[in-house]
Amino acid sequence: MIQQFADWLIYDTIGLEPTSQLGAAVNFFVYDTIKIVILLFFISILMGIINAYFPIERLRNYLTSRRLYGLQYLMASFFGAITPFCSCSSIPLFIGFVNGGIPLGVTFAFLITSPLVNEVAVAMFLGSFGLNATLIYVASGIVLGTLGGIILGKMRLEPYLSDWVKQMQRQSTRQNADWESEKVSFLNRLPAIIADAMRILKGVILYIIIGIGIGAAMHGYVPEGFFETYLASGDWWSVPLAVVLAVPMYANAAGIVPVIQVFVAKGVPLGTAIAFMMGVVGLSIPEATMLKKVMTWRLIGIFFGVVTLFFIISGYIFNWLL
Repeated sequence: MIQQFADWLIYDTIGLEPTSQLGAAVNFFVYDTIKIVILLFFISILMGIINAYFPIERLRNYLTSRRLYGLQYLMASFFGAITPFCSCSSIPLFIGFVNGGIPLGVTFAFLITSPLVNEVAVAMFLGSFGLNATLIYVASGIVLGTLGGIILGKMRLEPYLSDWVKQMQRQSTRQNADWESEKVSFLNRLPAIIADAMRILKGVILYIIIGIGIGAAMHGYVPEGFFETYLASGDWWSVPLAVVLAVPMYANAAGIVPVIQVFVAKGVPLGTAIAFMMGVVGLSIPEATMLKKVMTWRLIGIFFGVVTLFFIISGYIFNWLL
């Protein structure tokens, strides 16, 4: 429905050509902006309801005090794999987790895996590269999210969350305590929950627009000849170069699979092509821009650095296995 509205507005009403770079970019901007704003609003309401009725403090204490042997990271990574989100669409749920006080490493496990693996991309990957490559890709996405969450969780990065998030966490904790002590009913809590969701949306809307605007400007621009020239050599440096070159790009996994198929057909090693794919969907300038409202630049740099290293290692392993 959102895509139909964007098509009607940009192509039928405004009159831009679907085949033009400008038309595709503006259509992408309108579609993604509406989609992510709606996602953020309703996820914020859902997380507000959960925080109001679910003993989130007990869950937080359970996750931080019990020896779960990494299962919490694996579960978060698996949840990311079954959610059909791109990197920017995953951020509203990430914000909800952080605002609810879920340990940061667990939320990172979700954020890493969610854009990498989804059912549409898996189906396309299966048709393009076969069962063995698909199974390795899906397993590696979940493993990357799990290990990334564990490593980032061990680094104790909570102090590098933004002041905005810390204030939201404190306010949510105080409000829930007041509701519990006064036995406030759901109907009386709902207006405050909706108001909190609107406040969250208002706080990040500028970053959403800037991030999606950057992504829209880059959308559809994949200079295949350039990548073929530098990535098809099979040299040791081609894998890290693929990840670095992918960061300015922005697409979801389903949108980049056909491009990867072209790369492989033109001689780019599959592992190098997959490293590029991971960089496109898991690391992007629009994602960093949107995360700025939630994290300090130092935390964004640590997150991107760890994930980049993981993607490079995965590219080498894929080239070795396949």
